[in-house]
Amino acid sequence: MDKQVKTIFEWEGESEADTIELAQRIAQWAEPGTVLALDGDLGAGKTRFSQAFAAALGVAGIVNSPTFTIIKEYEGRSMPFYHMDVYRLSVDEADDLGLDDYFFGEGVTIVEWASLIEELLPPDRLHLRIANLGDQRRQYELKAIGARESAFVQEWSLWLEQQQGGKRA
Repeated sequence: MDKQVKTIFEWEGESEADTIELAQRIAQWAEPGTVLALDGDLGAGKTRFSQAFAAALGVAGIVNSPTFTIIKEYEGRSMPFYHMDVYRLSVDEADDLGLDDYFFGEGVTIVEWASLIEELLPPDRLHLRIANLGDQRRQYELKAIGARESAFVQEWSLWLEQQQGGKRA
């Protein structure tokens, strides 16, 4: 039986500013060892979310998709930021990269296309699925796996409901 705490929250953002707000809130909550599993179709906004997240961590310079480099490391104000894109990897190839060094290291990690290597992800993580609804509208699904992550999603959903009328799944 799965004993992990799981909380799911769905929300529809109307603009790029909503993506940035969500990224900033998660970045403020993040601490060393935080893993954010990110999924969504091509063009859904995974890289834009990652850029806003990195900016909130104080990463200077350009953050772009690590599609061909697989992992990019950046220095933030208070901790490193590890940005991964595992779209082109098999589970075996990903397993050979030593991902645990990143997941349980001194920084915070975003893994784009995370569902492709789900069995390699740490047991506690925040999973974000982004769907493009057209124009700048996005559907976000936050799935918390772990107690700390669940507390964050509950706090975010309550704040959002008060501010913008979000809805729980």
